[in-house]
Amino acid sequence: MRINLINAYLYNIPYTNTMKARLNITIDEDVLRSVKYFAEAQNSSVSELVENYFKTIVKPKKKKTLSELIKELPKPNIPENFDWKEAYYKAKKKKYGL
Repeated sequence: MRINLINAYLYNIPYTNTMKARLNITIDEDVLRSVKYFAEAQNSSVSELVENYFKTIVKPKKKKTLSELIKELPKPNIPENFDWKEAYYKAKKKKYGL
């Protein structure tokens, strides 16, 4: 009896964090047949394929970096010969009423 309990305990150790649930789906027979062949070719099961697909669609989207966000900003329409120095001083005069 003790040996059986030890074997059962050791067998369940790797699976302690994985809780599985059953899912019933309705699918076209031809599609299911094709999926079964595909799963077999991938050395996988239909359940693993479905689970991996679900993991990919619910995975949080990667956050964009600051440089990626900056590249997405609209480009300003500034002429090539724009005088930044003159624009600065005009804005400063306007701000302080000079």
